[in-house]
Amino acid sequence: MLLSLCLILLGASAAKGQTCTDIPGKLQQLDAGAGEVYGVTTSGSIYKWQRNVWVQVPGEMAHVSVGPAGVWATNKRSLVYKLQDNDWMRVSGLLKQIDAGGNKYLAGVNTEEVVYCLNRYDTISGSPYTHFTTIPGRLVYYSCGHLGCWGVNNASDIYFRYNVKPTACEGSQWWRVEGSLTMLEVGTDGSVFGLSPDGKVYKREGITYKKPTGTSWVNLNFLLQVKHVTYDAGALWLLSLEGDILKCEIPGTGLSDLV
Repeated sequence: MLLSLCLILLGASAAKGQTCTDIPGKLQQLDAGAGEVYGVTTSGSIYKWQRNVWVQVPGEMAHVSVGPAGVWATNKRSLVYKLQDNDWMRVSGLLKQIDAGGNKYLAGVNTEEVVYCLNRYDTISGSPYTHFTTIPGRLVYYSCGHLGCWGVNNASDIYFRYNVKPTACEGSQWWRVEGSLTMLEVGTDGSVFGLSPDGKVYKREGITYKKPTGTSWVNLNFLLQVKHVTYDAGALWLLSLEGDILKCEIPGTGLSDLV
C-alpha cells in the first residue's frame, strides 16, 4: 500500500512526522464511527470500507453517518434514512447533515440551519415513525461523541452543547469555544477534529471528563487543503478538495486517555 509523508506536526511536545495512507477512490463525504467507515461520492453512490476495499452499498445518498446509533443517511432532498436489516428504511424528518456518533442518539441540522436530535428510544426502536427534538440555536454542522456535542454556525463560530444524554439529547446549554471552523467531527471517544475556512485541520487538545471542551486548538499542518475530516479508533480520515482519501494514524486520543 502506498505510504506518503503528508503531515508534519510542530511544537515541543509533538511528533516529528505522521505517516498517512493513500486510500483508493474519490468521495464527496465520509464518516467513521464504531469501527466502521462509510462514504458517498458526488453522484450519491454509497460505499463501506471493508477488508481494505470499498464495497458498494445499494442506494443513493448525499450524507452518511455511522456510530453507536447505527448507520444513517440523508439524500439530496434531505429525506432521512436508517440502514435497517441491510436495507434503507425511510424515517420521518428532514435533515441535510446527520450524525450518529452520540451514545445511541442521533443529531443533525436541516437546510434552514435548525438543529435537531433523536433520543435513543427512537434510534433503536426500528420504527420509521420518530419524534425529533428541536435544539435552540442555528448551526450548519453538528456532531456528537462520548462527552457531548459540538457545532459550528454559518459565521464559523464553534459551540459545545452541555448535558446531552441518550434520553435527553437536547442538552441544557451552549458554550462558545474559541476559534473558527467550518465543520468538525467528534469521535466516539470524544476526540474533536475540525477544518478552518482555509482547509487546515485542527485537533482539540486537553479534552477530559472534567473539561469536555478541552483547552486549545492545534494545527496539524497537513500539506494539503482538506474539505472533510472524520475520526475513529485512532484513525483520522481526510478528504482533499479533489476528493482524494487519506487515512492517518493519530494515537493517544482514545477514551482511555480521557481522565
